[in-house]
Amino acid sequence: MAKKRRRHLAEFKFQIALEALEGSKTMSQTSSEHSLHSNVIRSWKQKLLESGPSVFARNGERKQREQEAQEAELYEQIGRLKMELEWGKKLPASVREKRRMVDGQHATLSIRRRCELLELNRASFYYQAASESALNQHLMRLIDEQFQCTPFYGWPKMTAHLR
Repeated sequence: MAKKRRRHLAEFKFQIALEALEGSKTMSQTSSEHSLHSNVIRSWKQKLLESGPSVFARNGERKQREQEAQEAELYEQIGRLKMELEWGKKLPASVREKRRMVDGQHATLSIRRRCELLELNRASFYYQAASESALNQHLMRLIDEQFQCTPFYGWPKMTAHLR
């Protein structure tokens, strides 16, 4: 099984790099004392010479950037929810009114989200009732007239009457 990579704190790296800079011990003594490879100590020493102690503090910067990104995302979400709340404050009672509200142009909210906020099934938003043909309307009118006169007719007598 491979050896797990060790991670060192910025303070530890800084301390080892300072020891290497002092020169009181040889590189091999420092590496064996801290169980580090001499190349690692050499690279830390070089980084220290180039940019000082702030070079090892990358974790803090990364955490700060992540926190700022998360904060921006949360503010965006708060704004979106606030807008959605204002948009859907008054829930209309009828499906027709809800369809009319969804149908209105609202650039920032998708149709899916608008239907969700108004508790309107999207299928009912897109539904368009089919109109009856002229023949069907004529037959329904004849059946209705006959039913008004003879409500006791069943389907066999009603069919015979229509023929």
